[in-house]
Amino acid sequence: MAGDSETHPKDRVENTNNIIRQPFLIGVSGGTASGKSSVCEKIMELLGQNKIVHHQRQVVILSQDSFYKVLTAEQKAKALKGHFNFDHPDAFDSELMKQTLKQILQGETVQIPVYDFVTHSRKEEVITVYPADVLLFEGILMFYSQEIRDLFQMKLFVDTDPDTRLSRRVLRDISERGRELEQVLAQYITFVKPAFEEFCLPTKKYADVIIPRGAENLVAINLIVQHIQDILNGGQSKRHNGCTNGCTNGHSTPRQRRTSESSSRPH
Repeated sequence: MAGDSETHPKDRVENTNNIIRQPFLIGVSGGTASGKSSVCEKIMELLGQNKIVHHQRQVVILSQDSFYKVLTAEQKAKALKGHFNFDHPDAFDSELMKQTLKQILQGETVQIPVYDFVTHSRKEEVITVYPADVLLFEGILMFYSQEIRDLFQMKLFVDTDPDTRLSRRVLRDISERGRELEQVLAQYITFVKPAFEEFCLPTKKYADVIIPRGAENLVAINLIVQHIQDILNGGQSKRHNGCTNGCTNGHSTPRQRRTSESSSRPH
């Protein structure tokens, strides 16, 4: 999801069509409306990946929002009234996230659920994600579970002013999700802010790179883009732990592409 060079046997599966290696996984965390998606999209834009057909992309984006659990009738009724905590770790299907990430690491094509924030349910449709060299996985609790956190080779935390995040959340929930202002504010005070302070903010310490101001911080984003470009060009693995030619880390060169497949993709 381009040419190939020798890789370690455990990091690839070879057949007549393609060679599959472990992709480089980047976790992107931060509070609600901090700009996680915008950072990922800016990285894609600067890499020119947003202009490439979906199944040919070397870099792909996934969102933790796709992995909300299927709600019971009682939970859905609470959610429609703004009384369900979507910012708690238990709201996410962590097992499905972990399984999906492991499949991606094995170079498999995966099916990602599509969550409807208006009806608070999973849609019938799914998104097909093809193997890529780099995966950006963003979400408010990306680093909460150690099992999932340890799968990321790089961890980014988008750090944005709380007032800015609240204003963005209000505008988004009213315009995109059909919520009333009173409900949005009540949900923020009751669930979102306390959950951020208890579950999200403490995971900031696990970040390798903290990005203040989100997508506006082009200095930080350009540094990350350069690092990803090194991975795509094979340079990163050559420098990793003093490795020279022939020493690889599972993501040294772009992978061979499928030419007959197509898909829809998030973001």
